[in-house]
Amino acid sequence: MKNNFIQRTITGALFVAILVGCILYDPLSFGALFVLISALTVREFGHLLNETQGVGINKTITMLGGAYLFLSFMGFCIDAADSKIFIPYLVLLLYLMISELYLKKEHPILNWAYSMMSQLYIALPFALLNVLAFQNDPNTHSVSYNPILPLSIFIFIWLNDSGAYCVGSLFGKHRLFERISPKKSWEGSIGGGVLAIAASFGMAHFFPFMSMVEWAGLALVVIVFGTWGDLTESLLKRQLKIKDSGNILPGHGGLLDRFDSALMAIPAAVIYLYVLTMV
Repeated sequence: MKNNFIQRTITGALFVAILVGCILYDPLSFGALFVLISALTVREFGHLLNETQGVGINKTITMLGGAYLFLSFMGFCIDAADSKIFIPYLVLLLYLMISELYLKKEHPILNWAYSMMSQLYIALPFALLNVLAFQNDPNTHSVSYNPILPLSIFIFIWLNDSGAYCVGSLFGKHRLFERISPKKSWEGSIGGGVLAIAASFGMAHFFPFMSMVEWAGLALVVIVFGTWGDLTESLLKRQLKIKDSGNILPGHGGLLDRFDSALMAIPAAVIYLYVLTMV
């Protein structure tokens, strides 16, 4: 038990340090990190389904698709005029569809469905981080890199998870979603939410490019949709009858386990910020 705690602590600290460091350092390190994370998480998803569902997803092509979708979004956000950057990604999707006509696999429809799910459920949310990271100034027609917005998504998720665990362990009595995740409680979710929203006030103080209300709204969106993202992956693992999505992070499971909340929080945050520009 003690060794497992030490292992989890070291892995968690390294994970946070690498993620924060790469996001803050510059756009190149941000892009390199999430290209790798996108590819490996999509590959992990394909491996899970190939092992447990008897399907035959092409892990190499879906992994390339996840990596390239992130790169193409990054390029499009930096140079919005060049939409031709998405053409190779469309070619990959067409290949995934057409190849099933010739491979004579046992479950071609499931292969199609899960291959496309890997792109919609995993690759697209990671790619949308670029929408948060790169802001276009219409006055100067220039694009600037703002690491604080993508980083804030992870900060709110981490604080929400930590607060939910601590409060839930001490006071949790009413189950949040017992059918899917028996350990989560309403008390824990509220405690985590309060901590994350409190942190948003600090974000508003140090990074006033959004008002305190807008920061608090972003935190609330991340909390709600991050919880749904966590529950979604719990449902996936329950259906596949597995405990962890992988073992790439000692003591913490797989990449899908670490980024499950973000996969719904990121698209929701993008929608929220676009709504702010329209009101």
